[in-house]
Parts: sequence; structure tokens; C-alpha cells
Amino acid sequence: MALQLDLPAGLTGTAELVVGEQHTAPKVGSGRIRVLATPVMINLIEAAALAAVEQSLPEHHQSLGTRLDVTHVAATPVGMRVRATAEVVRVEGRTVHFKVRAEDERELIGAGTHQRVVVNVERFEARVAEKARR
Repeated sequence: MALQLDLPAGLTGTAELVVGEQHTAPKVGSGRIRVLATPVMINLIEAAALAAVEQSLPEHHQSLGTRLDVTHVAATPVGMRVRATAEVVRVEGRTVHFKVRAEDERELIGAGTHQRVVVNVERFEARVAEKARR
């Protein structure tokens, strides 16, 4: 039986952090300037998407990020708060499509789209275990 998701367009989630040294490009290996690293912004965007949908998924199911298309358009210094927002725009089968954005205390720093696929955790973990045995 095909999975039926009840995730209406407009569901939103957010995630926030205050940029610390551990979030900077030199610390995560994505550059040399002490500003919020793009991979950290991406992680925050994924956390916002999780916050939007995870509580609405069927029991024993979880979403996994499969596609992210974002721009990182402004630098954020250490000490500044960043907030990511993800909004469900549509659901196609097991794939959830989001509009995403990230802002610091002053301006938009990133925006784009994100997709997550919903999986049965037990079946997914079994496939991963089989792959590890090979």
C-alpha cells in the first residue's frame, strides 16, 4: 500500500542559532573567513524543514533530505543570531517540497528550495545494514 502523507501546503518550521566559533567557515573546513559557514546554514535549513513536518509523519517514518538548492548571499559574523524557515509548498508521493530561507538579525542571508523523502525507518535501516555488510 502506498504511503499517503497528510502534509498541507503552508506548514512551516523554524530553527535558530547564535553563530559561534564552531559555526565558522575555518572550523568546518569550508573557507578561511570567520563568518557563518555555508554548510552550517544548510544544516539549519534542514533542521527547520524537520521542525515543519516530523511531528505530522506516520508512526515509524522519518524524512531524509534528498535535494537542496540554496544561495548564500550575505555573511553573518560571530555572535549574531540566524533563523531558518522552511515552508511546505507541495507533496508528491513520498517527496515533500519546501521553500526555504535564512536570515540574520540584519538581512536575508540565504534562500532556495529543499526536498525531503519520507521513509519507513525499519526498512531504510535494513537497507543500510545490508549495504554495510557488502
